[in-house]
Amino acid sequence: MSGEDHHDLSYHDTPRIRTREGVELYYESTGEGTAITCLNNFFINAPFWREYTDELVQHHRVVTYDFCNHGASSRIAQEPTWEEHAADVIGLLDALEIESTYLIGTSASTQLARDVALEYPDRVKGLILAGPVLGTKGMRRHRQLNRSWLLTLKSHGMAALYAQMYPEVISGEMNEESGTPGFLGLRESFMAMSTPEELTNGLTLVQSGDTSSELLSRVQQPTVIVLGDDDILLSPTRGHEVAALFPNGRCEIMPNAGHVPFLDDPAGFQAIVRKFVEEAEAHV
Repeated sequence: MSGEDHHDLSYHDTPRIRTREGVELYYESTGEGTAITCLNNFFINAPFWREYTDELVQHHRVVTYDFCNHGASSRIAQEPTWEEHAADVIGLLDALEIESTYLIGTSASTQLARDVALEYPDRVKGLILAGPVLGTKGMRRHRQLNRSWLLTLKSHGMAALYAQMYPEVISGEMNEESGTPGFLGLRESFMAMSTPEELTNGLTLVQSGDTSSELLSRVQQPTVIVLGDDDILLSPTRGHEVAALFPNGRCEIMPNAGHVPFLDDPAGFQAIVRKFVEEAEAHV
């Protein structure tokens, strides 16, 4: 992704899907075939995925959506719990008549992907966990980072938060290659996709949830961890250790990629996803 690229973050004028009382979600469904559903972390929205799923949609049905209380989905007074976010995933699948799907989680939403797989195992065919926030013991480092992000956001606002996060989350390679134009281009998208309130609520929710590594041993679905070797949270060694906790898990390392590895190499990431889905489908 070169820094000068400007994402098309425009929303389609499509009907929302009602998932539970008072909640209607914005979604996009593109392509045909085996379903792959993308789960936003709290910093990105549904349109953002278009650039990173352009090859997948040629072979699969790709579904993206905005969380409740984020983007173009419903605003409700009470910030949803992880359980409610999981119920929204199922409500969305029901409305789209998708019996089961592969889930792509990224950063904080890898936790949601895990929860949906455990709570609704027959609806999830497999998990693709990009830059997971799951660990072999817990994720103190992730919580500490989140708290510092929250503090920066509350004290100094969105632009300061972005300036702090960029060198932490973006790989050293991409930072050098895309330079100032890359920094500014992504900042524009970052500022457009969320409000300070949405990020505050999302980052606060991320502080909660079960980080127990024991939960991973209960995930029966095939799982691939896609980890940049320049990820701020997990080293490649730890990535392989986390993958080994899953009964049917493996780890794919993307060279010179950061915490959101599809930003560094969209084609490489999609190739890993396609291969994983093909192999998993062959074993069904």
